Amino acid sequence: MINLTCDYTCGAHPKILEQLQLTNNKQTPGYGEDQFCTKAKNKIKQFINMPNADVHFVVGGTQANTIAISYILRPYQAVICAKNAHINVHETGAIEACGHKVLALNDDNGKIYSHQIEEYYNQHKNDPNHEHITQPGMVYISFPTENGTIYTKNELTQISNTCKKLSLPLYIDGARLGYGLAAIDNNLTAHDIAKLCDMFYIGGTKMGALFGEAIVITNNKLKKDFRYIIKQKGALLAKGRLLGVQFLTLFNSNLYMEIGKNGCQTANIIKQGLTNCNIKFCYPSTTNQQFPILPNNILEQLKKYIQFELWHPYDKQNSVIRLCTSWETTPQQAQNCVNIISKLMQNNNP
Repeated sequence: MINLTCDYTCGAHPKILEQLQLTNNKQTPGYGEDQFCTKAKNKIKQFINMPNADVHFVVGGTQANTIAISYILRPYQAVICAKNAHINVHETGAIEACGHKVLALNDDNGKIYSHQIEEYYNQHKNDPNHEHITQPGMVYISFPTENGTIYTKNELTQISNTCKKLSLPLYIDGARLGYGLAAIDNNLTAHDIAKLCDMFYIGGTKMGALFGEAIVITNNKLKKDFRYIIKQKGALLAKGRLLGVQFLTLFNSNLYMEIGKNGCQTANIIKQGLTNCNIKFCYPSTTNQQFPILPNNILEQLKKYIQFELWHPYDKQNSVIRLCTSWETTPQQAQNCVNIISKLMQNNNP
């Protein structure tokens, strides 16, 4: 059985487990004030080439998003995002539970664009009743998006410039940042990401860590007292060193990007192989998430060999599934996936 359900189905990369074991008996201060967290933060600053950035570790992505968004927004403000954004679809109303509305815009394969942001902002501003309507206060995007697509440097620069013009802080969800940076058509660097937004997070959970995300703040105006809200939201981990050790391992060498490259390369084997079998894809993803369109009548058979996620119906006869690779996916597993689907398709069309 090949498991391609998600990129966190396994525990953690062996190098991370090794370092957790080797450092297990070392006693450290709590709440992220240990030497491992300090070293990990410095490594991340080097990775993004932003020595003055602030770095904070939390356990999960929903924590990172709710903390960042509730910190940035005033009580009467809301966050602009894509209709299929994680905060709008897959976080059980976590942002709304903090008292902030999510303003969802129509997306193009997961992406929103600068002109949409400005149009929505001006629509609110020019409404005679704007004081009776939730005010847009920031912008949220994902890199990669929920559909595995990535923003180009030009697209992100335009969004960044628009956000600056409108005084809307830009926050980037980087749960799968490493896969986006490793994509074959990506022209953004980690420094570009950091420079073009006000705050973002670097995902660890989906990039080989047991758990953990690193919130990075590049806008000096948003740095003050950030640890207070981490504590208030229940995210200031007492054994913070567990996060520090993991991120230090990911960034002490090139492990983070090696994991990203493996995920993208094995996903590309699947994409190229299925494309050669005349199978179409729903989204133009070059990252570790692939979304082939398959006949409904082979899906039950496919479940016997491959674990996948049913994404959504495509039409009455076909559905979109998600195949998600990770650090543990091998080229042979990727090719086996192609062979299995190809054989089922052939049997379905004798």
